[in-house]
Amino acid sequence: MSVRKIEDDIFADFEDEPAPRLAAFDGLARVVSIGSFSKTLSAAVRCGYIAARSEWIEPLVDLKLATTFGNGQLAASVVHRLLVDGTYRRHLESMRAKLADAMGETIRRLGYAGLEVWTRPRAGIFVWARLPDALDAADIARHALAESVVFAPGNVFSASQSAAGFLRFNVSQCNRPKVYEALQRAMDVSAASKAHA
Repeated sequence: MSVRKIEDDIFADFEDEPAPRLAAFDGLARVVSIGSFSKTLSAAVRCGYIAARSEWIEPLVDLKLATTFGNGQLAASVVHRLLVDGTYRRHLESMRAKLADAMGETIRRLGYAGLEVWTRPRAGIFVWARLPDALDAADIARHALAESVVFAPGNVFSASQSAAGFLRFNVSQCNRPKVYEALQRAMDVSAASKAHA
């Protein structure tokens, strides 16, 4: 088996309109596409799928069985039922509408807080925003953590460590005023520390 690329597509079902996929362009000749229902249904549903060349499937199944010692039959049966009876499609429609509302509200509130949204996502659960005044995201995250609010600093996701001024927000978790209050206080403390440095 000479797999050249793995296309990790676990967020695909959040999209209203599917974007082009590398595996589709390649016809699965050198690309293995993987997906999951854990993000759209529940983290407890440890069930996903693999799309690959037919001769690669059996070795991948052997690898899965050798490393997990099980097959998650209950989760697979639940997902199968939801797919067959149309429940999953209806669930996605409802979830996408709720996430679109949450995305709009999060972007609006981040703007009020003085953050600049890097790019407005077409769908999904994450939005990236640049902090004002060259504030350090790790510093903001540390201050907010003292108030039990968790922010994701950009450099956690950056191999080049070039995202120190960015935070990543999960819009499904940004519906509480406490998030923005903690963000504002953390930014104020960080800005004051920077001014006295």
